[in-house]
Amino acid sequence: MSDYREMWAGLGLDLKRHDELMALLGRFYPAVYLSQENRPAGMGYFDFVISEVHGLRVKELSDHKAAGGFVAGTFCVFVPEELILAAGGECVGLCAGTDFPAADGERVLPRNICPLVKSAVGFKLARLCPYFESCDIVIGETTCDGKKKAWEILGREVPMYVMETPQKVSNRRQGIWLNEIIALKEKLEETAGRKITEDSLAEGISLVNEKRRALARLYELRKNVPSPISGKDALLVSQIAFYDDIKRFTAKVNELCNELDERVKAAAAPRDGAKRIVFAGCPMAIPNWKMHHVVETSGAEVVCEESCTGTRYFTNLVDENVKTIEGMLVAIADRYVKTPCACFTPNTERLDNIADYAREWRADGVIDYTLSFCHCYNIEHELLRERLDAAGVPVMHIETDYSMGDAGQLETRVKAFLETLA
Repeated sequence: MSDYREMWAGLGLDLKRHDELMALLGRFYPAVYLSQENRPAGMGYFDFVISEVHGLRVKELSDHKAAGGFVAGTFCVFVPEELILAAGGECVGLCAGTDFPAADGERVLPRNICPLVKSAVGFKLARLCPYFESCDIVIGETTCDGKKKAWEILGREVPMYVMETPQKVSNRRQGIWLNEIIALKEKLEETAGRKITEDSLAEGISLVNEKRRALARLYELRKNVPSPISGKDALLVSQIAFYDDIKRFTAKVNELCNELDERVKAAAAPRDGAKRIVFAGCPMAIPNWKMHHVVETSGAEVVCEESCTGTRYFTNLVDENVKTIEGMLVAIADRYVKTPCACFTPNTERLDNIADYAREWRADGVIDYTLSFCHCYNIEHELLRERLDAAGVPVMHIETDYSMGDAGQLETRVKAFLETLA
């Protein structure tokens, strides 16, 4: 990584602790990722992105702001990136995937709260995330109680805007969400000091749809037996989708897929004969690679993620056939409200999706992954277990956090589960 210390100091980071965080990542990443054999050459780009995780992209955001743009930080797939791009902004997912700043989060939050929420708040309070410090606005949502109350704490530290996600699946849901989309458009125009036009919104929709198509193509390739790419590598691509430059990222994913097409033809895959696992449940933000590492070092391969760092991120496109601002806002609302988050009730579509994914990706079993104290996904497990039992799909429930203290225990449980798979 180049020397970005002057930039980090200018953003107000705690340089000593930030050095410790980067040193930790520098030891962790090679052990988890670079130790894999027979990786696609196209993963070299994504290794480079991680090597510059707090460097080059942050510099690009700084240059964007200097040129008159703005930066919007998010935590959720319900925040429409199309609108941010159309207003002249850059959309970045914020730091929240490690327990490194957990103690900082616990200064203002209860200990027994979702590790993602605790991590996010901790990163801001400890001044460890250059993306946080680059933001002109942070856009939250009300997908769970932990988040919506944490936004009140974060709102003391950053310009915060909260979208109200509907909670009940009904005919009213569409109208509620459309009003939130319209209100966000007005807020982004205020932040940017410019109006969103039909042309800029159409371009934003097109760019994000192209990113979704590239990710969908990557996941389609993973249906091959054996998969031409490891689950860890595919997860990394999905995680980087949240903050990389959108045009460059889409091009690099398509280049990777071209290579994977050739690997499928040549039957060159990392894990021939391995048990195939679908992950379902909570998102995995960088550098949360614990469960995929446990599963794939236990001899299995992860072939699909039903999560916000998986299928929920790219499934469904925004209709590009409408040409008016009003029509495009309706199309955006239509697309996003279809995302089957566990915050909705009832949420049978998600349960059906997971059963379908197990069949389509020819999985031997499903691991239902829940972050500690994430009550929506935790409670929904019982309904998922019933749905998968009816479909004849073995399922295992894992509840964990970001610490590595339970890695050995998880490995034992995963290996026992794999032995039960036919």
